[in-house]
Amino acid sequence: MDETQSKTSPRGVPTLQVKNLHKQYAGTEVLKGVEFSIDKGQVKAVLGPSGSGKSTMLRLMALLEPADQGQILLNGVQLNGEEVNGVPRHVPERKLAVRRRAIGMVFQKFNLFPHMTAIENVSSGLINVLGISKNDSRDQAAAMLERVGLGDRSNYFPAELSGGQQQRVAIARALVMNPEVMLFDEPTSALDPELVGEVLQVMEDLANSGMTMIVVTHEVRFARRAADEVTLFDSGVIVEQADPENFFENPQHKRTRKFLSHVH
Repeated sequence: MDETQSKTSPRGVPTLQVKNLHKQYAGTEVLKGVEFSIDKGQVKAVLGPSGSGKSTMLRLMALLEPADQGQILLNGVQLNGEEVNGVPRHVPERKLAVRRRAIGMVFQKFNLFPHMTAIENVSSGLINVLGISKNDSRDQAAAMLERVGLGDRSNYFPAELSGGQQQRVAIARALVMNPEVMLFDEPTSALDPELVGEVLQVMEDLANSGMTMIVVTHEVRFARRAADEVTLFDSGVIVEQADPENFFENPQHKRTRKFLSHVH
């Protein structure tokens, strides 16, 4: 088993941490030395205007894109790089693929395979990535669909499901891989307003179960109810972090106060 798959952080070490994270696109600096960490069982909500770098940070954490500079660590072990005899070395894709298993990600768009049923979508990673038998994978996928309230929709195709149901299938697909951290990138932004609640309820249930979660969201009510800490991201840097009560009721930074005046 890859060393990064350990489910236990050394005492005092965050479960997931980024240090001095930088990222540019076409010469534009999107992340400017971000420092961010989350402890086991914690829920962090990340707020901020569009284009502030929130989604980029998540994609780098999930090892979907390389950072230009900085470290991403899981339980104190660097995910996005390694050293041989003290010399930094590029991580080959086969190793990155193994390391990605520890971090589940749910996107704005559901990214389900349209030709597969819900249960086939959820079990595909178990079969193709983990090499679990089809029967065992189907049993695990069925249990996970039940957990997100879709046990009666397992044989439906994505086109036969509502947007909220499709997003819950996407959450089940990420969860069934047994990740250590779940990342959510605006998971309700593509949904009709009346469907948002069913997805947020699943996420709150996950938070209450002790799942470690980083949620980029514009849902202020979710941040207030479910998060242990709320972060404001703007222009590639973290402006302010605090517990929900202090963040919303007593923000210290003028940029936070301005942002909250608009979202309220």
